[in-house]
Amino acid sequence: MPTVTTNRPHRRPPQGRRVKRPSPLRRFLPLILAAVILITAIGIALRLRSEVPSWVDVQLVRVNGSGRRGEAIGPIHDIAIHYVGNPGTTAQQNRDFYNNPDTQVSSHFVIGLKGEIIQCVPLKEKSSATNERNRDTISIEVCHPDETGVFTQESYDSLVRLTAWLCDHFNLDRSRVIRHYDVTGKLCPLHFVEDEAAWAQFLADVKACTP
Repeated sequence: MPTVTTNRPHRRPPQGRRVKRPSPLRRFLPLILAAVILITAIGIALRLRSEVPSWVDVQLVRVNGSGRRGEAIGPIHDIAIHYVGNPGTTAQQNRDFYNNPDTQVSSHFVIGLKGEIIQCVPLKEKSSATNERNRDTISIEVCHPDETGVFTQESYDSLVRLTAWLCDHFNLDRSRVIRHYDVTGKLCPLHFVEDEAAWAQFLADVKACTP
């Protein structure tokens, strides 16, 4: 029999609908964003840490408009020494007190009974500790075990070390150290006001210190 040919077009078998695959960038975008956030947070932490030595615990208090006002400090002329005036309290307790929204006082550093050092205010900002000298001093508050205001040996050693480091950090002569008493006449730090020999010895220890 003769072969019958037709002009019908050849039909391809039906194909499934193409599924769009997400681009590699879209797939990894959440991971990229998370990495950027993490790197930024680490960078901020390192910048804060780089202000001070590793033996200082950085716990900055919140800006509340009174205790920590967030105001830029001027050129530093002196390091101001204080005592907390609240016998037996710890560095952490005093730092947490500064962090209360209604607190009107603060210091750059608090030194505890065991010699621990907490930074509360950045070095580029004013604290609220030394009255009119807040504009050009870095303030250090020191805890003490009793009403005499005498520091523990651990507190004293940390105070000497921190004061010497701050003087060097700000390119100050190590004699540029004052008491709160020297600004307002307030008996602060009490022991260093009542015992001038103890104050003179402290200044000598600061000069001799290798932070």
